Amino acid sequence: MASISSAGIGSGLDVNSIITQLMTVEKAPLTQMQKDASKVQSKLSAYGTIQSDVAALRDAALKLTQPATWGDTTASSTDSSVVSATTDTSASAGNYSLTVQQLASAQTLASKAWPASVSTLGSGRLRIEMGSWSAGQAGFTPKSGSTATEVVVLATDTLADVRDKINSAKSGVMASIVNDASGARLVMRSSETGAANAFRISATDDDGNNADKSGISALAYDPSANVNAMSQTQAALDAQATINGLSVTSSSNTLTNVIDGVTLKVGKVSSTPVGLSIESNTTSMKTAVTAFADAYNNLAKYLSTQTAYNAGSKTGGTLQGDSGTNALRSAMRNIIGDTGTMSGAFTRLADVGLNPQSDGTLKVDATKLGNALTGHLSDVKAVFAASSSSSTTANGFGTRLREWGDKLLSFDGSLTTRSSSLQHELDANSKKQGDFNNRMTAVETRLKAQYTALDANMSKLNALSSYVTQQITTMNKSSG
Repeated sequence: MASISSAGIGSGLDVNSIITQLMTVEKAPLTQMQKDASKVQSKLSAYGTIQSDVAALRDAALKLTQPATWGDTTASSTDSSVVSATTDTSASAGNYSLTVQQLASAQTLASKAWPASVSTLGSGRLRIEMGSWSAGQAGFTPKSGSTATEVVVLATDTLADVRDKINSAKSGVMASIVNDASGARLVMRSSETGAANAFRISATDDDGNNADKSGISALAYDPSANVNAMSQTQAALDAQATINGLSVTSSSNTLTNVIDGVTLKVGKVSSTPVGLSIESNTTSMKTAVTAFADAYNNLAKYLSTQTAYNAGSKTGGTLQGDSGTNALRSAMRNIIGDTGTMSGAFTRLADVGLNPQSDGTLKVDATKLGNALTGHLSDVKAVFAASSSSSTTANGFGTRLREWGDKLLSFDGSLTTRSSSLQHELDANSKKQGDFNNRMTAVETRLKAQYTALDANMSKLNALSSYVTQQITTMNKSSG
């Protein structure tokens, strides 16, 4: 008898269909597991968004507790071409009158003209020394802490080679070549401005004459020793200015430590005083407060959406009925609706233009906020940044929400533990589905084995039935 190669052939039963239908019944619990996993995943994603929004609110609240936010200042000048200014958090508001008598400059020397930059000068050594000149350049005082630099010039070195060697020496002097109607000139300039950054150059000329302005001695410059082979086109000078009647000097045209927290940059000499005003930067403060309100509203709106119930579709938000989320909403409203005991003219957010709304959000009254910042800056600062170790109500609203956010997001905070709990639930569900699928594989294997055996047995019975029928037919024919 031929073997059966496919279930159902021998018996005529649709074995595969039977097994498929039986497995559908067996796998019914898996559908519920998958639905449960989908719900948990939705909650986990929602809590991830809440954590992100709480972190954004915490950071916005933190900014309102920092001195840099309330100490931000801005500077304005009546003539920025004469003087401009930048400020840091240590600057104080004030008005200043400034006159610039002299700009800082770097000593600049120019050599005689050679036919071209490829012209050779001769061999020898140049000695470059940084320092300062006395009146009329009658004397030279070397710069404290500096060391003279020697540059060796070969007979084959061109003017361009000498320039490169001076620049490579890092002596505090920069060299360049300027081409004019007479030819190529070597120009040397102090790397930094200021009277203390002048320089002199002495030459040891291999032609034996260090003062004949020929060969390498053509690059010497030391008026105190009557050596003037090069011409000075710009003296080394300090910037000189008068601020509110006080004379100040600086080696550069950027003046620091003249006014606390203010960096001045002078651009040209002025014959008339220029006004400089340092004021609190209320624009940046308003931006920080508005950003705080926006961060609060983003969280409040998201929580409202996730916990809402739609009567029309009879469906609830992902976190509808979630006790943890409801507790968050309640805590937020309690904080922003509270009246503080911090010192100052303001004790509520509404006092500075942040009005709590019925939907749990904050509406910013820009005019009221601007007026409060302009007329009562210290009181606005207290509303947000006040800190007390003895009384929570004496803390500013920024301080409270920063602490609240830190607690929620901490290792054992409610948001962290709730997210961890949901993740564990999701992991357990995944394992449960895996175990269930393994069991279903075994069940399906068993059913296939059983129905394969049934098919084989029914095939044998059918064959036997056919044989018996044939024998009876034959016997009946013989009897007839």
